[in-house]
Amino acid sequence: MPSLIKFLVVLLVLGIVSFAGMYYLANYVEPKPREITIRVPSDRFREQ
Repeated sequence: MPSLIKFLVVLLVLGIVSFAGMYYLANYVEPKPREITIRVPSDRFREQ
């Protein structure tokens, strides 16, 4: 039984750390906007 409780506590701590990391990234990190150019081959247009 004690090993089950230790396992559950470890899972809980890992879940809290993961959630805190996602919360921090979502609320405090601003992405840098940049232009993206993708070249599409012309033969892809002819398949229709």
